[in-house]
Amino acid sequence: MPRQQQPARPARRRSYDQFCATARALDSVGDRWTLLIVRELLAGPRRYTDLHADLPGVSTDVLASRLRDMEQGGLAVRRRLPPPAAAAVYELTEHGRGLLPVLTALARWGAPALGERRPTDAVRAHWFALPLLRALDGLTRGGVLEVRLDEGEFHIRTGWEAASGEAYGFGPADHPDACLVLDAEAVLALGRGECTLAEMVEQGRAEVLGEGPLAEELRGGHCLRA
Repeated sequence: MPRQQQPARPARRRSYDQFCATARALDSVGDRWTLLIVRELLAGPRRYTDLHADLPGVSTDVLASRLRDMEQGGLAVRRRLPPPAAAAVYELTEHGRGLLPVLTALARWGAPALGERRPTDAVRAHWFALPLLRALDGLTRGGVLEVRLDEGEFHIRTGWEAASGEAYGFGPADHPDACLVLDAEAVLALGRGECTLAEMVEQGRAEVLGEGPLAEELRGGHCLRA
């Protein structure tokens, strides 16, 4: 008789085995690539191929393993889009979206380490969303802000609008409330707290397009963090 194959036992995830909130958090997101996958999914649902394209250097095996771990840990879910798309996408759960403040804090902490871009450094426009979100955290006007860099375009949600969907998204917005034109170095300077957006506008390092309340507040910069 053929030997009956035993069902595979689920692998036990590594743990620091420490009764500490920080250690427990790192049990879930401390593996290499996990937080960068979260960074990508904070912009909304993404297909596996899109994730792989925007995470240069990750192997297919590692990406698949991290996504499985994130599903098992309640950080992300996999679902199939309805026709005509009919594609499988990964998206963050509410628990996973709760990592946004962690990512913005890490972006601020790591900003001083970003000197001149190295020839081997990959770059995507939406990677600048995190430092910009932190810099614009004091905005009182809700809306969708389109951001235009030499590297590409993305959009972010401000104020009450941020609570109604993803914190940021890829490409231009359909109906932005304002548009911000600047370069990557200006975004990093804002993220490092070196100046306010109003100062950059006054110096000609940034331009705000639009006439609505959000555009007016961006030009005035009364509530923006330095």
